[in-house]
Amino acid sequence: MSCESIQLRMAGGRLRVLASVPALMLVLLTVTANQITQAQTYTVLHSFTSSTDGANPTAGVTIDRAGNLYGTTSQGGVGHGTVYKLRRNGSSWTLNTIYSFAGGAEGASPTARVIFGPDNLLYGTTTYGGSQNAGIVFRLAPSPKACSRAICPWTETLLYVFSGAADGANPGYGDLVFDQAGNLYGTTYSGGESSEGIVFELMPSDGMWTENSIYSFSGSNGSGPLNGVIFDSAGNLYGTTYQGGRYGYGTIFQLSPSMGWTESVLHSFGYQNDGAYPRAGLIPDQSGNLYGATSDFAPFGGGLVFELSPSGGSWEYLNVYNLSGTVFNRCGPWGDLAVDAAGNLYGTTFCDGPNKLGSVFKLTFSGGRWIYTSLHDFTGGNDGANPISNVVIDANGNLYGTASVGGALGYGVVWEITP
Repeated sequence: MSCESIQLRMAGGRLRVLASVPALMLVLLTVTANQITQAQTYTVLHSFTSSTDGANPTAGVTIDRAGNLYGTTSQGGVGHGTVYKLRRNGSSWTLNTIYSFAGGAEGASPTARVIFGPDNLLYGTTTYGGSQNAGIVFRLAPSPKACSRAICPWTETLLYVFSGAADGANPGYGDLVFDQAGNLYGTTYSGGESSEGIVFELMPSDGMWTENSIYSFSGSNGSGPLNGVIFDSAGNLYGTTYQGGRYGYGTIFQLSPSMGWTESVLHSFGYQNDGAYPRAGLIPDQSGNLYGATSDFAPFGGGLVFELSPSGGSWEYLNVYNLSGTVFNRCGPWGDLAVDAAGNLYGTTFCDGPNKLGSVFKLTFSGGRWIYTSLHDFTGGNDGANPISNVVIDANGNLYGTASVGGALGYGVVWEITP
């Protein structure tokens, strides 16, 4: 390894490394902190049966204004996944399936969350299905007809069917996101000019939606984005790629809309010091910093949590916390982190924790270091196992998410953690 100058500086008690420095050249001082446990109440709200309710949820949930939860399962229902609604009834919750995917033209295997659009309807993607089995973008609306049942199936509208060519193929775990003009943005894991995934835009006009591939990945600039993109106040998009980049272990990227969409690689992961294979996307805090996670990290295998901070026209990379895990199993977070108003970070891991079946954790910055709190360690029993979902926080500080397997019948659960 050649000796190159490495720019380091202290900021807010934390060591920061300029993102432009090659990842394999970093001499990174890892932030260490004591791991603690904290009394929390973990409750299973629903245990999937692989019947009409679905099976194997990979996405988290979305909360409406009334506190109801909406989510997807990748399997079950009439065969190819469901969209469900969980309503609170006093101290219990009731699940109703509002849409069940039959596969084929109408889509199959939704692995991302559904989100509410400006019209208060639900929008989402399926990884497979459509005419080329390359996935779809859909909208769900309540039935316009009167219904005597407690809840009626919603109606699906296909907004776009991916062809698997330059327009992309196989949307992954990433949420869709709207801009202020009502256009939709998302990613696909494959397809595009080099078959390594794209960032796409869907523009509505006269009841139709037109798809634009605004960026096509090509390996050196990233490959295979598994999660979605987010906007900043200037209209730039940010996200991660699972692979590609300078060392092949994934990237953090920015897309700027000036003169078309231009990509900048803000960081290329190098595995040894800064992690590898980011499955999770990015989230912002109130100061404009970006947080994310990698699913793997040598030598621990549990992934790590990182921060990118804007500074003087560039970005500074910080290794926030190294998670413990099993080497090479990519056991770290697969879903996006969450941040609360106090700046605490929350997330799930796929197969970290004492049982190697995943965990829910909290990171708190105090006294110049990040402190890890275990909120729940999955056992693989009725509580579930292997969460892929992100964590969602309600107005009362309660946390919600899913586990992809486990539960009473082994098909996954929806869970709540209360302070």
